[in-house]
Amino acid sequence: MAVYTEVSDQELEAFLADYDIGSPVSFKGIAEGVENTNYVLTTERGQYMVTLYEKRVDPRDLPFFLGLMDHLTERGISCPRPIHGRDGNALRTLAGKPAAVTSFLQGMWPRRMTGKHCGPVGEALAGFHLAGRDFPLKRPNALSVAGWRRVFEGSRRHIDPALDRELAAELDFFEAGWPKALPAGVIHADMFNDNVFFLHDRLSGIIDFYFACNDFLAYDVAICLNAWCFEPDNAFNATKARALLQAYDRVRALGRDERQALPILARGAALRFMLTRLYDWAHTPPDALVKRKDPNEYLAKLRFHRGVESLADYGL
Repeated sequence: MAVYTEVSDQELEAFLADYDIGSPVSFKGIAEGVENTNYVLTTERGQYMVTLYEKRVDPRDLPFFLGLMDHLTERGISCPRPIHGRDGNALRTLAGKPAAVTSFLQGMWPRRMTGKHCGPVGEALAGFHLAGRDFPLKRPNALSVAGWRRVFEGSRRHIDPALDRELAAELDFFEAGWPKALPAGVIHADMFNDNVFFLHDRLSGIIDFYFACNDFLAYDVAICLNAWCFEPDNAFNATKARALLQAYDRVRALGRDERQALPILARGAALRFMLTRLYDWAHTPPDALVKRKDPNEYLAKLRFHRGVESLADYGL
């Protein structure tokens, strides 16, 4: 469930008075997402999404996120488009929380990822990277290598000594050897299957830009390798990876330095998601509304990447 803040009829009516999108017909909370409160709003003029930004989202980042969605839609990327009020502002307040209305994106995210999804994902990711090249706002990646040790320290008392040593050694490795001079720009940083919609086997759009930031473009590719190219038993599928990477390359060719960095970037991405899942597992009460995700999935992926011997292991 992802409705943390209830909205009264009176609050909704006052909120919508600042827009020119018609009177509400229905307003339903949805279970998708874990960071924010989301409602599907139907008015006389169509369907919209209403998002209330909860405590895990820094309000100071919202102009970056909403501005990025505006920027991407202007450049032909299919994603939610912020709806601006009569005063020109997209960011407002609803039920005491920062809130925004966006267009409604048709489609469903794939519960079971297959090879037919991976090519369109690679193509969409490359298109996103190209479209973001002239986006003027900047947001550093708080969950890149410089932030991992803080997350680790916040959860290490909940793990056994052997895993503690393994993760500490990984952090030492990355802090000493993380790439420093790869092509960089705006990245999505969370392009998992539940953030990509398909409609009749066609990728219909990308959602959830609330981890977007500036970092290495190839790091975003590495995140997608982890998110889309492993089987349920955590076995790596090189055929899926080849489809994703070749499709990305057709739109934005990876440089030689980016290709050579993929193993360390993919290994680092696996550690990043392993650590944040571990932290959430340790700090989220078992009866909380948010479903905790198993960190061991990404521990297995990290160990795979640690054993990669050549780019052929990624289907290149």
